Amino acid sequence: MSSGDDGAREQRFRRVHAATYPDLLRFVQRRVPPSEAEDVVSTVFLTAWRRLDDMPEDARPWLFAVARRTMANQTRSWLRRQALDVRLVTQDEPAYGDGTVDAAARIDLDRAWRSLRPDDREVLALVAFDGLTAGQAATVLGCRRSTFAMRLSRARERLRAALEPAAVRPHALTVLKEQQS
Repeated sequence: MSSGDDGAREQRFRRVHAATYPDLLRFVQRRVPPSEAEDVVSTVFLTAWRRLDDMPEDARPWLFAVARRTMANQTRSWLRRQALDVRLVTQDEPAYGDGTVDAAARIDLDRAWRSLRPDDREVLALVAFDGLTAGQAATVLGCRRSTFAMRLSRARERLRAALEPAAVRPHALTVLKEQQS
């Protein structure tokens, strides 16, 4: 390999790193304790450097998949469940003038979220919090797009069902939909 090829490879890696690092770090931070997030991301980029020729043009879902496998390898049994548990993102400002309505909706949504299986939370989070398309999320999970779409649909239904018994205010579903936008 010539030094020109090495330079092009390094430039590609630097571009991918700069473009994906913040999203990848947020993705990992929602799934592992804060003290472990940087180590996981570093391992992901080490893997990316070693497998640069295998990395597709749309590197973001590929890196998320590497991060997901890295977290799974580092966390077994109890820690694995905790690592894949997504913390609800809180808004800085209430969406309505009366913060009590927003707070009540968040409490209902948080309760419903925690009642879901980890697999359902992961599917919803990939779309709502990580902003991945169905195709990209399918890549992260290592399944077909149609399989992911089915899992997402079922997870949304289970979340809706979990919200209903809580006499949810109509606003709670709006909070989740806003997170998806």
